Amino acid sequence: MPSNTSVFGLGDPSAQLKLYIANRPDFADYSNVTTVKPLVKGDIQQIGQACGNGWRKVFNVYAKLVFALNTESLVPLNGADTWQVFRDNFLLQHSSNTSLVFSAPQTFLINGKNSPSIHIIMGKTYGKSLGLPPTLHWLDSEFAVDVSNKLLVCPYFDYRQLSNIKIIRLVELITQLHSGKIPT
Repeated sequence: MPSNTSVFGLGDPSAQLKLYIANRPDFADYSNVTTVKPLVKGDIQQIGQACGNGWRKVFNVYAKLVFALNTESLVPLNGADTWQVFRDNFLLQHSSNTSLVFSAPQTFLINGKNSPSIHIIMGKTYGKSLGLPPTLHWLDSEFAVDVSNKLLVCPYFDYRQLSNIKIIRLVELITQLHSGKIPT
């Protein structure tokens, strides 16, 4: 994997659910972050309004994924009763246990099986561009897993590419990795 000493993006700096994305919003201070910067309530809506429907979809699908996971041991829902409430009040905020990382996955992931973090790369094209380790195994044409690094590659977070059925598949893979089982 690429060597990069700086991790930067949006969300909880100590998140256990880390999503990697090839692009970043061109909005305010978020286009030039050099650390993982927590959002505050209202930021997701502002980014969506300023940067367009693509970013709204990424945030919506991320919130749907977390809500479908429904596992307090990985991401606490904090009493949110819908994915929209979770998105608006907790997603990518301090102590949310979620992050959206703009930098490439780090080399320290290798042999990270004992790490509590789950790493998800959004998009097959982005995943293939990263030179991921040979331990990455493609389960089918859309999902890949690297058990030793707790790493998944999945379709991009868009309604068409990562439909509700595919979100359920991703939830199953995350749950298996989180529990130490080998995804199939």
